[in-house]
Amino acid sequence: MKTMTKREIITKFIITGVIIGFIIPLASIIFEIIYHNLPLNFNSLVVVHQQNKLIYLSYLSPLLLVLVAYYMGKNSARQNLQIQKNADEQTQLTGKILNFTEKLSSGQIEVDYQFEKDSHEEDRIGTSLIKLRDYLKKNKEEEESRRKQEQQQNWVTQGLAKFADILRQDNDDINELSYNIISNLVNYVDAKQGGVFIINDNDEKDKHFELTACYAYSRKKFLEKRIEWEEGLVGACALEQETIFLTDIPDEHVTITSGLGEAKPGCLVMVPLKVNDEVHGVIELASLKVFEKFEIDFLEKLAESIASVISSVKINLQTARLLKESQEQAKILESQEDEMRRNMEEVSYAKEEAAKQGELLANFTNAVNHTLVRAEYSTQGTLLYANTRFLNKLGYSSNQEVEGKHISIFIHDKDKEWFFEIWDSLANGGRHFEGDMKHVTKQGKDFWSMATYTCVRNSDGSIEKILFLGIDITEQKKQNLDYEAQIDALNKNNLKIEYAPDGSVSDANTKFIECTEIPQEKLKSMSVYNFLEEGTDKSFKSIWDNILKGVPYETQFNITCSSGQQKWIQGTYNAVRDMYGDVAKVIYLASDITQRKQVELENEKQNQLLKKQEEQLLKQQEEIKKQHQEFKAKAQQHIEEIESVKVRNEKTLEGALDAIVTINQSEEIELFNKAAEELWGIDRKEVLGKNVKVLLPPPHNNVKEGEVIKFLTSENNHLKGSRTEVSLINKAGEELPVLLTLSEVKIGKEYTYTAFIQNISVELF
Repeated sequence: MKTMTKREIITKFIITGVIIGFIIPLASIIFEIIYHNLPLNFNSLVVVHQQNKLIYLSYLSPLLLVLVAYYMGKNSARQNLQIQKNADEQTQLTGKILNFTEKLSSGQIEVDYQFEKDSHEEDRIGTSLIKLRDYLKKNKEEEESRRKQEQQQNWVTQGLAKFADILRQDNDDINELSYNIISNLVNYVDAKQGGVFIINDNDEKDKHFELTACYAYSRKKFLEKRIEWEEGLVGACALEQETIFLTDIPDEHVTITSGLGEAKPGCLVMVPLKVNDEVHGVIELASLKVFEKFEIDFLEKLAESIASVISSVKINLQTARLLKESQEQAKILESQEDEMRRNMEEVSYAKEEAAKQGELLANFTNAVNHTLVRAEYSTQGTLLYANTRFLNKLGYSSNQEVEGKHISIFIHDKDKEWFFEIWDSLANGGRHFEGDMKHVTKQGKDFWSMATYTCVRNSDGSIEKILFLGIDITEQKKQNLDYEAQIDALNKNNLKIEYAPDGSVSDANTKFIECTEIPQEKLKSMSVYNFLEEGTDKSFKSIWDNILKGVPYETQFNITCSSGQQKWIQGTYNAVRDMYGDVAKVIYLASDITQRKQVELENEKQNQLLKKQEEQLLKQQEEIKKQHQEFKAKAQQHIEEIESVKVRNEKTLEGALDAIVTINQSEEIELFNKAAEELWGIDRKEVLGKNVKVLLPPPHNNVKEGEVIKFLTSENNHLKGSRTEVSLINKAGEELPVLLTLSEVKIGKEYTYTAFIQNISVELF
């Protein structure tokens, strides 16, 4: 049904008033004629007017009723305008709610909802939507936070597990181990290059860092780099035993180079390889991105495990080297002892046959002078004779320098007390002395020999002189002392236990006893099988056979100490052979890895906890999904209701009696109803989407684009919120006086203006 315009309503009321106005005097005349029973002719009309003068007043009723109808029509049109305004406001509110819910349903939870002025308390739907948006936003933020923490924890746990496997490999080659660590670490933390610097402290006077592995851009780098102790960032990191994290990298420090050029890294991190407050090296990583805190924490945890493994590897390698050198030295000493024994036997035989074979003795003496260090002393200790070998070894050029000198000049002050006790015994005819003996050279250096001091007797049995014979073992002795010192150092820094070939415990160092808290007496009654897990005895027997064959075996075990504390020990079994190649004993060198093992066990607990949390999270997600489906159904129902209201409002605006025109912030026409088409005589297809200037009368249709909206948004806009009489030009060129009411709607920074236009060109008054 077509909705009437204001003019049509007023016209309808006026016509009705005119008709009623003419009916009233006619009805009065007919009533008078019938009442007085007069014939229906002209004379009767004259009589009626003469008898009732009030009939003349009824002739004013058309005029009066026209005036009344006019004001009633205007009042009715005003009410219709108010209805249209209310419908427009409801349409805008409906559109705003629909737009808000559509954005929420598409996941845009940052969307804002603008309340109408003075309607915040009444807009319950808007308030509910705001609460719903805030609830969804809070849930999304909490879910993202939990997901991020879970991803970071999983990343750290997986990384520690991955590198735990890597650290168990290549334990006999520190360079290969370093490369496996740095290549996997660079890729895992998404760095671009990295290096492993290991402390070389084999020589205390030359302590420095060695670059044992370098990796960049998925390739192994073969660089030889030496960094002195306390030099540069590497030295500072090791000295301070703290992680160095730099985002402002010195230009001269490092540059990341690729096929496209060179780039300065975004950050540089150096982590000390520290365990038990002892630094074994430094790991350096350079990346174009900046590492996060959880990544730094991961590197520090991993560095401790790496340091522990590197410490064990270095100790194992050094132990193996020392054992090998010791075995080789033992063979040399054994050979020298055999040779010395044979020589001494020959000397003894020569002394017995001296009286009979003087010439042979002289020849033998010459042979001894060429092979042995020889000197002769009086019983008072005065040097009687020294051969050339003696002079050379003790740093003298001739016999004149030493003959007549007391033996004390060749003995160190710290050795004189015990030596002269032996000397007095020899001078009084006591047994000869055999053993390692240290003399002091002319230059003050140590000269070690496998020495024999023996008495030379006269035919009557009295002591004629004391003979010294020796074999130079200075270098071997120094090496043996060095080996003993190193073995002592290993005993101080490692747990060591020795087993007999049958597996019984033969000895253990103090560090092992302190760690396991097992008394020495009880320990000697135990065997290697006491440290195995239950049920592994049979499988270990074959392993023990391989150990006795010379195959090293690395393992770990746990033990509960008397204090109740559980300790984890990791080490390697190595067989030690005697001079005949038979296994003399098996040595187990180990380290206390309790702290590292506790970390691994704690990580396993964390993994189980994370798994439970993941199950709980899945349940929560199912619950949220269910709630989301319920909300979606309610929102869909609400959208359908809003859509129904929207359609009803659109039909209401389309059927409005007044012309309605809506423009946006770009001055484009968005709404042009049926009444507007009739008013301008223009089809809406010709104006929708075009600039509003096409509807403005001259000279307003010649203004620049943007001037119209600039006027509407300014303080000089007198059209907004009031009814103003203006003129417009229709398509036929006719000027039409109209009443214009302008309504402004602002959503965010966007404006829309709606004009309600009443045509007053047909009004009678």
